[in-house]
Amino acid sequence: MKPFESLRNVTNPESGWVKSIRRSFGMSLEQLGTKLGITKQSVRSLEQRESKGSITLRSLEEAAEALDMTLVYGFLPKDQGLDQLIERKARRLATEIVMRTSWTMKLEGQENSKERIENAINERTIELINQLPKALWA
Repeated sequence: MKPFESLRNVTNPESGWVKSIRRSFGMSLEQLGTKLGITKQSVRSLEQRESKGSITLRSLEEAAEALDMTLVYGFLPKDQGLDQLIERKARRLATEIVMRTSWTMKLEGQENSKERIENAINERTIELINQLPKALWA
């Protein structure tokens, strides 16, 4: 995912990539339609679907091919990287587990110190990162 990190701040053109690229090439609707084997009205519809977010990947792939381009499709974690995403999820789950246990112990008069609780959360976080249980993604 690192090669795509530089794309994090790229925003999609309001009118969509197909229309923006077609226009930057000075290509008419009719010309793109000819390359795609569709009418200019169908190209306009394709561009509108993209700008509304209702276009299919297949249509985008075909448009990219007609524009002599490659469609790049992927996901980037909201965090700075995949490791940070996993760590954040693991810490959240570890905190829930440790605090649930800590609450039970407190009710039994065996309350732990804040330092001990933090150490337990750190240890559990490491365990969860190594195990990657399905509960991490709940």
